Amino acid sequence: MAKRIPNSQDLLAQFGERMLEVLEELSSYGADPEGGVTRLLYTESWLQAQRALISKMQQLGLESAFDAVGNVFGKLSGSQIALKPVLTGSHVDTVKNGGKYDGAYGVVASMMALGYLKAAYGEPKRTLEAVSFCEEEGSRFPLAYWGSGHVTGARSLAQAAELADPAGVTLLEAMRQAGFNAAGLGEHPAKREQIGAYIELHIEQGSVLTYRHKQIGVVTAIVGQIRLTVHVTGSSNHAGTTPMTMRRDALAGAAEMVTLTEQMALEAGEPLVATVGRLEVRRGTSNVVPGDVTFTLDIRHTDEPEMRTFCVRLLTKLEEIALRRGLTIETVENLHASPVAMHEGISAAIEAACEAVSFPSMRLPSGAGHDAQLFGPICPSAMIFVPSVAGISHSPAEFTEAGDLVAGFQTLVHVLYQFGYGGEADEII
Repeated sequence: MAKRIPNSQDLLAQFGERMLEVLEELSSYGADPEGGVTRLLYTESWLQAQRALISKMQQLGLESAFDAVGNVFGKLSGSQIALKPVLTGSHVDTVKNGGKYDGAYGVVASMMALGYLKAAYGEPKRTLEAVSFCEEEGSRFPLAYWGSGHVTGARSLAQAAELADPAGVTLLEAMRQAGFNAAGLGEHPAKREQIGAYIELHIEQGSVLTYRHKQIGVVTAIVGQIRLTVHVTGSSNHAGTTPMTMRRDALAGAAEMVTLTEQMALEAGEPLVATVGRLEVRRGTSNVVPGDVTFTLDIRHTDEPEMRTFCVRLLTKLEEIALRRGLTIETVENLHASPVAMHEGISAAIEAACEAVSFPSMRLPSGAGHDAQLFGPICPSAMIFVPSVAGISHSPAEFTEAGDLVAGFQTLVHVLYQFGYGGEADEII
């Protein structure tokens, strides 16, 4: 049983209300006229949001600054430097026309949790840090986890040398334009060597918690992901003068590949999922046989060997389609994140916190990738979920009830108190 935090309910309620206000304020940075929030890595709206978070963290009494790649940290320094710090947070970037809770909720709740702990209990024994990672989604460039990947050492600037956004701007160019050192140098290097644990609060992005009438989800594991870009090349030709039997139609071939992807995923069964999320016909026009098509593949599974095997089988079948149709196919792997189990000790501490404050909880896996996936291999890591109404995410319709947002915030506060101020959970890491 976790120790209950000493009574400071009025102050905790005030910080919970302030958390909801700051979350609304943050959604104004990148508010999209088409609906939702569009805040892509190293854009002006992204930079404004990160700067606003630095200001908010400083107002809460946290030491706050950028690191070399644009992650923002807010530190509540502890008295015992021998204890490795606990990091908590999420990401500030969004998909195009995304919701205002994905990532942002975990960032705002984390910094408000540290602000509350400082106001209520002063200096902790263990340093606690709230982090707003610069990028997680892979929405602007074909590479995800740029922020947490640099902190954990899983990403490097060398990986970004040739990566460009749809406008042709490379990742390193965008980084320089936003004012960060594309050589990876700076007052605060991104790579961290000493991390005691990482705890991430996030909306579920699914409907399990709502269906089961639970306020808190304790994540057991995060699925693995393989993301690829598939380039299919045929021959552009006149739509009226090229007989059907003489065509090397890249789009027709890609369409067959997309259909096969869905078919094979259905045959493989749960929990495997495979998605073609974007398809681009280059120089496409109504009276030309398409000769150049690119599409994305996203494959996920909770079992690494199963995920790898499916990917190999699928790519083999796609190559067979290309050969039969006289096309060439080229695939580039942009992301390979292995499934990661969450830390049992911290998960148990989360459950104990829920019991202490009477929040109904359950254990469940995450079908979406998260920054915790990068931390799992290097330090004890855990995730807390709150419900998403109707399971909607990556959409302007994304919504979580205020009471559930506050419940997640209070759960995080309780767990961080145990680690930072000397509860039983402090012995876990």
